[in-house]
This record gives sequence, structure tokens and C-alpha cells, in this order.
Amino acid sequence: MKAIFKEYALFVSIISLILFTMYEHSLVESMTGNIVGFLALFTVIIYASLAVAHHAEMLAEKFGEPYGTLILTMSAVTVEVLIIAIMMLQSHNPTLARDTIYSAIMLDINGLLGVAAIIGGIKFGEQPYNVDSSNSYLSMLLVAIGVSMILPNFIEDKSQLSLFMNFVAIIFIILYLVFSRIQLIKHKYFFEYQSDNTHHNHEIHNNSNINALYHTILLVIYIVIIGFLAELLSVFMTNNLQELNMPLALGAVGVAIISASPELIVAIRAALDNRMQTVINIALGASLATILLTIPSVIIISKLAGLEINLAITPLQELLLGLTLLVSIVNFNDGETNMLEGFLHFILFVVFAFVLFL
Repeated sequence: MKAIFKEYALFVSIISLILFTMYEHSLVESMTGNIVGFLALFTVIIYASLAVAHHAEMLAEKFGEPYGTLILTMSAVTVEVLIIAIMMLQSHNPTLARDTIYSAIMLDINGLLGVAAIIGGIKFGEQPYNVDSSNSYLSMLLVAIGVSMILPNFIEDKSQLSLFMNFVAIIFIILYLVFSRIQLIKHKYFFEYQSDNTHHNHEIHNNSNINALYHTILLVIYIVIIGFLAELLSVFMTNNLQELNMPLALGAVGVAIISASPELIVAIRAALDNRMQTVINIALGASLATILLTIPSVIIISKLAGLEINLAITPLQELLLGLTLLVSIVNFNDGETNMLEGFLHFILFVVFAFVLFL
């Protein structure tokens, strides 16, 4: 019970949920109310995401890699699917899921990994990791992105495209199950890196003192609360974008930022602690989970709700994704990251953010 009373983010989130549920209709009537509501809810969700990151890190220390980062990425994908589903049902935007998935990949690989590599490079110079992990992730990403987001551009018949997307949903679930077995059982050592990082080892908690059930329950509770808060946030976000005449794609970026915020926090901490393997597992693993799990989820949701969905990326998105994967293949083939590699990915993220307004 003492630990529960220290969960300040939990109480703030619950109180915010109650207050905004009560006063949502009053706030949406004015521009000022929409802006205040959006900023307040966005701040609360990020605060709750910090707690998600904390509990995921505790579970990571309890179970070790790659289980820890798998828990974190699954948490992020769950939040992402919840928010996308809510916004799809409210806005009926057929490209929302596509733009969110695209934004999440650009944010994870170029933003998260780029910033972490820059920070780690400044502090340590070069940071080692297991090259087998990056090769495995990137090969899977190439196949998954090509099949689900590029190939649909070449299928013109709508009935055939609908059938193909059903097929994609099935094979992606199978593909993720196979990859998870490889990651956790058959080739677990691909996603681990043994180092003599005494600083990190010295700080690790005693695993026997970590209550896995407590942290798992709190993790689930936070994810559920974030889902409800995101439903309220989507109302204010949509109103603000329409009133300010801003690109609707910014809403997808907002979803990606919310879902990726716990991962960003953990990745920066790992980079500062010279644990680049954790960063690689988070950034590339989250991108892969976003493709293999979010796409089947949104396909199923669209079928059940009778909504139109378009996952085929635009030529501009295709170019930036292609550049991202190409630079990743070149950079992540030697088992070490440095500041230059991080800077290149960060530049791609800046370009991604800039072209949103074109």
C-alpha cells in the first residue's frame, strides 16, 4: 500500500479523467477551451507514460533482455492501437492508421534511435551492440513495410485489395509469433550483448526484491487510463487542427509521440548508461511491433466497424521510409553506433517533421 500512495501519476491521471469527462462539453465550445484541454491532457498522458516507462524498466530488470524491451514495446503498441481505434471511430479518417504507423516508425528509428546515439556518442564515443539483432529487425521491417504499405499501391481493384489486407492481417500475426519465438527462445542471444559495464551492473536492483505482479498490474492500469484519456484528447486535437487549419497528419504524429514517450525515456537512460543493445531492441523492436501488430489490429477494427482504411503510403512517405531503411542498413552493420550515425538519423527525422507542413 505504501508503494501505491507514491504513484502520484496514477492519482493525477484518475482525477484528470474525472474532471475532463465532466467538463469536456464546456471546453470544446471555445478555441481557448480546446487548446487548454489539449495541452493539459497531453501533459497528463506524458506524465502517465513516465510511470509506464518506470514499471516496464522494473520488469526489464526482473526478467532481463530481451523480455524487458518486449514488455515495453508491447505496452507502447497497446496504447497506440487504443488511440488509433478511438480516433478512427470518431473521425472516420481512412489514412489515420497509415499516417500513425508511418510516423511511429520515423519517430522510433530516426527520432528515438538518432537522439540516443547522439547522446551516447557524446558521452562514450562508440557504443557496441549485437549486430545480429539489427540485421534481424531490419530484414523483417523491409518485408513487413513492403508487403503492407507499398504493395497495396499496385492493387487497383478494391475487392482484391480488401481480400489482400485480410491476408496480410493473418500472415503478420503468424510472422510476429514466429519472430517472438526466435527472439525469446531459439535465437535469444541475437538480442543480447554482454558487456563489462560495471556502472550499470552496480545500479541494478536486486531482482528478487522486484515484485513482478505489482508492476504488471500497475502497467496495465496505466495503459487503460491512457486509453481513456486519449479518447478525450482526440476530441480536442481534432478541433484544434480544424480550427487552426493545420495538416490532419499532425494528429497521427501526436498519437505516435504519446505511444513512443515511454520508449524514448527508457532509450535515453539506456544510452547514458552505455546500453546501446537496449536502445536497438526498443527502437527497431517497436517499429517491427507497430507494423506486425498494429496493422492487423486496425484491419480487424475497420472490418468490424465498417470503416474504410487505406494503408498504402504516398510517394513522399515511401521515399523517406526508403531512405530511413537504407541509412539503417548502412549504419547498423558493424555492431557499433556513434554520434555521426545518430546525427544522420536525426536529420531524417527533422526532414520528416518539416515535410508534414508542405
